[in-house]
Amino acid sequence: MDEAELHRATRSTPPGIVLNPFAEQALSPADRPTPGDGARHSRLVALDCSWETAEREAFDLEGVHRSLPFLVAGNPVNYGTAFQLNTVEAFAGALAILGERDHAERLLSTFSWGHTFLELNEEPLERYANCEDSSDIIDVQDDYLAEE
Repeated sequence: MDEAELHRATRSTPPGIVLNPFAEQALSPADRPTPGDGARHSRLVALDCSWETAEREAFDLEGVHRSLPFLVAGNPVNYGTAFQLNTVEAFAGALAILGERDHAERLLSTFSWGHTFLELNEEPLERYANCEDSSDIIDVQDDYLAEE
């Protein structure tokens, strides 16, 4: 499956939309690439590390930095835990928010629990994908956090 590229050094990582838990702005459909955007919006970039223990400096990558809104892990390690996604869940969630649901499903299809992530987050992912911008995403997220 040729869905991702692995870069072992940050300096060799091409610019893109960097999924960063420390970012001040949430990922939204407004971040969808459009013709002429250039490299800073043409790909998703994520660090394959524990975001729980990662430090802000680890995310010093070129690109547009965005955080993910409220989503629940479907993987066996963090099942049912909010904001504890693994890297592939983060990628898939981002793709779904950006309107690439089919791509997200393909990415997760190689994992026995992949469908679980999409099932647990069906409603929020659909609502996020229908938002206009980051402020709308935060409003939707606040609805879910109020229920928690």
